[in-house]
Amino acid sequence: MILNPAAWRGWGVAALLALGASWASAQTAPNPPVPDDPAPPAAQSAPAAVGGIKSANIFEIAPDASKDPDYENQTNAQRRQVQPGNNAPMWRDVGKGVTGYSSLPLSQAPEAGNLIQPFVQYPGSRLTTAGEAWRQVRNDWLIPYGGSLLFIVLLALAIFYLTKGPLGGHLKDTGRKIERFTPLERAAHWSNAIAFVVLAISGIVMAFGKFFILPVIGTTLFGWLTFALKNAHNFMGPLFAVSLLIVVVTFIKDNIANAADFVWLSKLGGMLSDKEVPSHRFNAGEKGLFWWGVTIPGIVVVGSGLFLDKLLPGMLYLRGDMQIAHMLHIVGALIMMALIMGHIYMGTVGVKGAYGAMRTGYVDEAWAKEHHELWYDDVKAGKIPAQRSQPTPSAPAGDAVAKA
Repeated sequence: MILNPAAWRGWGVAALLALGASWASAQTAPNPPVPDDPAPPAAQSAPAAVGGIKSANIFEIAPDASKDPDYENQTNAQRRQVQPGNNAPMWRDVGKGVTGYSSLPLSQAPEAGNLIQPFVQYPGSRLTTAGEAWRQVRNDWLIPYGGSLLFIVLLALAIFYLTKGPLGGHLKDTGRKIERFTPLERAAHWSNAIAFVVLAISGIVMAFGKFFILPVIGTTLFGWLTFALKNAHNFMGPLFAVSLLIVVVTFIKDNIANAADFVWLSKLGGMLSDKEVPSHRFNAGEKGLFWWGVTIPGIVVVGSGLFLDKLLPGMLYLRGDMQIAHMLHIVGALIMMALIMGHIYMGTVGVKGAYGAMRTGYVDEAWAKEHHELWYDDVKAGKIPAQRSQPTPSAPAGDAVAKA
């Protein structure tokens, strides 16, 4: 039977009326009552795996696994059997500093398999990981107290100069000269001094610059400044090491303690009086500086610096060793800077004529008698020659040099 278009329109209208009636009936039908204690729905079967991949919910696999007495001692492989995805044993080992497997050679990457360092307790730190302990020592002790030490020394020298003024100058110059430092001694001293000043300034800026330079010049310029000083620090280190060795070898024979040094120490060198205590070529204070301000801390600074720059052959540069070397480097450098600040003061504005002695190599007889009387007596007695090196045209010669 074939329906004409009019019949199709009739069937369409009837279908629309039927759908509208059904919708109205659903809206007016009352909601069914909800029981007070509805029965739990029937367990649904797990959906079939798609593509051969099986999913698992960590909370549905051995949820009581933690009640196992050996739960805390399980390896990562054992934990994976009962709680897949729970890698707590692995991260526990990482936190303990356990070193895992690495295919990199030990000589190139000695700690490639170690993410977190083991627990240690350095002087001044809590019991924590080595990296955090090093940070605590540096930031809580070395930087604040080291900076305070340098400031206190600088302040004490300023007060001493304002109250006491330059020492010496009580005897009139005679015009007769004594060679105090040979050209070799002066060359070694100035080489070591220049290297030390560069190292000290660059070290101070890198350690303390963010407190007093960064706020003034900003991060960009401060970054360039510290980068340049870091390279200057690294390149000047070897020069300081070589010149330090020459200085120690050159001056060690005149820096051995003797009986006169104990007399000098008992009277504080006469700094609180108008007359200095007699001493040999170097007094007890200068000898103390040589050993405790130059030689011993210098060896510590040079050794730790070479280690930090990885210039010592055949060594494994581990993080813990580098942290200890860094702390020793800072301590040694702070001691050197604090004591050599006093040496710079005494060698420039603190003692009249002291700077000229290292600049030209010669001092007047009056200066020698006033500051190092026992050394002057040895020169006059002929035990020590007044001229120890070959005179140069610029050096005093002939009658200008004191004759023994």
